[in-house]
Amino acid sequence: MIISLIGGTGDLGRGLAFRLKLAGYNVVIGSRMKEKAEAIAEKCNDIVRKLGGDANIAGLSNENAAEISDISILTIPWKHVFETAEKLRDKLRNKIVVSPVVPMKLREGRYEYTPPEEGSAALKLAKILNESRIVVAFNNIPAKRFADTNEILDWDVIVCSDDDHAKKTVMEIVSNIKGLRALDGGSLKNSAIVEALTPLLINISRKNSLNDACIKFV
Repeated sequence: MIISLIGGTGDLGRGLAFRLKLAGYNVVIGSRMKEKAEAIAEKCNDIVRKLGGDANIAGLSNENAAEISDISILTIPWKHVFETAEKLRDKLRNKIVVSPVVPMKLREGRYEYTPPEEGSAALKLAKILNESRIVVAFNNIPAKRFADTNEILDWDVIVCSDDDHAKKTVMEIVSNIKGLRALDGGSLKNSAIVEALTPLLINISRKNSLNDACIKFV
């Protein structure tokens, strides 16, 4: 199984790259600029080597990463994700596409959830990529902490989809990342609830001087 991280050069992409590789998956980092993807891939390979793993993460263009993947995770800033999805539509056909996307903006010192008219980012992606299997996951992960190799994870990840097989596959991948637990969040219509939790967590962290709050159900 090949997992591609489309636009995977940011904190979330880098965190997923080395953690998925340590979990035993074949990982490819994509970027609009192949050279940037290659540079980030090599940094992630260095991390994997230091942590005792087999380092062969590759860096490719977004188009090539999507084409060779079995599963693609859209680790792109939300303002660019829909345009990118349109461009990659053919290469993502019949594949599992994971959306950690959260549309939000900063207004008067706090973050607000700003979903598209479809109701959530995931629902809009399902409309654009109507021949792909959309799964929501990793939306509430604090990206900087996730990319920190010293961070010991003990977090829950809510997973939603209208495709039960795709959801089960992604839940297995999530649970294979050390310190993460996948929880079934139901159908894709629940994606708006999951996405909206992220600005809430950020605002709670800012108001209460917390270090990037995350989710754990007990």
